[in-house]
Amino acid sequence: MNDKRLKIALLQILPTGTLEGNLKKGILYCMKAKEQGADIALFPEMWSDGYEIPEDIEELNRMAVPADGEFVKAFGSLAAELDMAIAITILEKHDPMPRNTVVLFDRHGMRQYIYAKVHTCDFGDESRLEAGDEFFVVDLDTRIGKVKVGSMICYDREFPESARILMLKGAEIVLVPNACPMEMNRLAQLRGRAYENMMTIATCNYPEGKPDCNGHSSVFDGVAYLPELPSSRDTCILEADGKEGIYVAELDIDMLRQYRCNEVHGNAYRHPEKYGILVENNVEEPFIRKDKK
Repeated sequence: MNDKRLKIALLQILPTGTLEGNLKKGILYCMKAKEQGADIALFPEMWSDGYEIPEDIEELNRMAVPADGEFVKAFGSLAAELDMAIAITILEKHDPMPRNTVVLFDRHGMRQYIYAKVHTCDFGDESRLEAGDEFFVVDLDTRIGKVKVGSMICYDREFPESARILMLKGAEIVLVPNACPMEMNRLAQLRGRAYENMMTIATCNYPEGKPDCNGHSSVFDGVAYLPELPSSRDTCILEADGKEGIYVAELDIDMLRQYRCNEVHGNAYRHPEKYGILVENNVEEPFIRKDKK
């Protein structure tokens, strides 16, 4: 095994039905991930309540937890104890409405960012949540050195701008909590985002047994070509099955960095001066939706 490979653990696990149960199970599986040598542990979307969004607003607010509250702090302390970064996900208490959020702690237990899902699913239950408004990239201190890390959450994946912004901010690895069926088209989106931005995308989904989820957590390393190969390579270095468990991918960060210095994707040959329409707010048919916020 190459000790310079970064190990990312995808905690593809079922929620327990209670905040306390999810806290205990989350801690247990982080410990198991560390036993497998993980440098980063990633939870599925909104782990604090198992991705439940009640229709009743009072109940929704009651279930939300603060980003600086005891549930989240427990994982910060655990990160320091285990010497392992942890990306914990929550239904975040926020004014005026809760948010769908991931909090990243480094291996010293220091909070690196609080990212709230920018592209909430406004066509469904997430219409009751407040969207985030910014993507973050940090220099995450790991066992193998500093790595630039950011996040998307689930539906963010379906907008190329999400990954593109993270790439432009320097992201090498994007951590993606998820809660939906990961079928071939959604997996293809992740493959495409990794390919076009030359970055690694690690996605953690709930397993079978959680309604509307099917596992198939994945890691695409973003490296499509190598000089010693006659043709392109498969960028998928991990795809889980549907079962509950911990799935660990080993990422060659040096290979990724060398690739980014030589290939033609990412920000190498863009023409942003021609992309003005991308920041216009006009929406025309057939894309007008009455339920859009």
